[in-house]
Amino acid sequence: LMNEVVHTSPTIGSNVEEIVVKNTHFLMWDIGGQESLRSSWNTYYSNTEFIILVVDSIDRERLSITKEELYRMLAHEDLRKAAVLIFANKQDMKGCMTAAEISTYLTLSSIKDHPWHIQSCCALTGEG
Repeated sequence: LMNEVVHTSPTIGSNVEEIVVKNTHFLMWDIGGQESLRSSWNTYYSNTEFIILVVDSIDRERLSITKEELYRMLAHEDLRKAAVLIFANKQDMKGCMTAAEISTYLTLSSIKDHPWHIQSCCALTGEG
């Protein structure tokens, strides 16, 4: 957004930002992923068209939690028409899981009622 790398802390609560790209307006909510905040996620679901989930490709331990929360979101009535984009972040790190490995672990091929895509990326460089 600012054409520079910004080091951030995990989101506490939520942040909202509007971004305009080629006359397309995006109203984006960044909602914190801490366990104590997950019960409030559904308050943000109304009129959601896209879910963008950023996965830490190094963090194998939390992938089971990611899978559980992804399928909980997809089952919510307000997200029945939402498309899903998963960014497999930190692809620059040694030992990271590939997008294909993450896709298999999350059983993305079983998602039939939502369009989805998984994309390898590196947030630091913008690659992907």
